[in-house]
Amino acid sequence: MYDDMRDPMFDDVRDDFADPGGRSALCAATKTNPRNLSCPTCGRKRVLTRRDVDLGYQCDSCADRAERGCD
Repeated sequence: MYDDMRDPMFDDVRDDFADPGGRSALCAATKTNPRNLSCPTCGRKRVLTRRDVDLGYQCDSCADRAERGCD
């Protein structure tokens, strides 16, 4: 089976994530994309970047609850 997570072609894509290879889909925080925005679901402060908000994401805790059907 083709394992794209070990393919150097995907290194740049992996670097875009806050937790590459992990469970989070949140974007990596950078100087130009700081983690300084609140979650639209729970209101927790400084958990999202501008790119996360633009993509319609919520914080990891809220996303986990929604995926488990607890929301």
